[in-house]
Amino acid sequence: MDNRRRNIIRALAIAPFLLGMRKLMASPKIVAKAKDRLQYSVNAYSFNSLLRNGEMTFFDMMEFAASIGLDSVDLTGYYFSSYPEPPLNSELFQLKHKALKLGLNIAWTGIRNDFVNPDAESRKADSAMISRWLDVSSSLGATILRVFTGKHNYDGFSKNEVKEWLVAEYKTCAKYGEEKGVIVALQNHNEFLFTSDEIIDIIKRVDSEWFGLILDIGSLHAENPYDEIEKLAPYANYWFIKEHVYPNGIKTPVNMKKIANIVKNQGYQGYISFESLSDGDPKEIIASMFNSFKAEYEKL
Repeated sequence: MDNRRRNIIRALAIAPFLLGMRKLMASPKIVAKAKDRLQYSVNAYSFNSLLRNGEMTFFDMMEFAASIGLDSVDLTGYYFSSYPEPPLNSELFQLKHKALKLGLNIAWTGIRNDFVNPDAESRKADSAMISRWLDVSSSLGATILRVFTGKHNYDGFSKNEVKEWLVAEYKTCAKYGEEKGVIVALQNHNEFLFTSDEIIDIIKRVDSEWFGLILDIGSLHAENPYDEIEKLAPYANYWFIKEHVYPNGIKTPVNMKKIANIVKNQGYQGYISFESLSDGDPKEIIASMFNSFKAEYEKL
């Protein structure tokens, strides 16, 4: 049999398979599922008192997250006993090992910094601390390190001057984040930048794909926080969903339907993390928030 005839027979043999694959790839159901890739996490601050008094560990938190069907955990830096110094790699690798056994990711860690401080040396020290914790994030396999603005008294300086400090430090951090493969993400925390426009301005001025936003829905105290959330949504690399929002600064239960709509309409594909700040059993509150959001999202 010559090569030409052999090639024709081979092509005829695989034609039904190729046709079936084309139909499968064109299936609307397959395409729809591919578009809905939200992952769910829990922030360690939800268990603040339990983690601080020793009633709970990160390992316990992971067990809880896996038990209710979450995909990941946020391991906040200041619950490591060494903080602000980085923990040993042996400790980090035990956490990674536990996460693997439970089928979880470690998506996030975060530290406290204050770039509003007028003292340049203090800002430089905080920037160096962020670099060390970017190493920690990389060792954990976390893709995001949370940072703040800070809320130091800056008497004698204008707000625009302070914003220049922020941009300069964030650029330095983002550059190192790029080297480590970790996004440095600002959590809007109602400390120095209070509106969506101010936050977006800083993100644009830093101008790095390695600097982004953790959208904290509970830290926007405008007349209509949902409008502010919607404006920030295109910039979000990560979401913190809390049980309350603050229209005009007034504590109000979150409308999960509105949040789910904003997330869905934006086409967001990353992590949604739940954080409880309320009294009561944090496990019950987190499980309820998770189920409530998922129920609303899946209706859309």
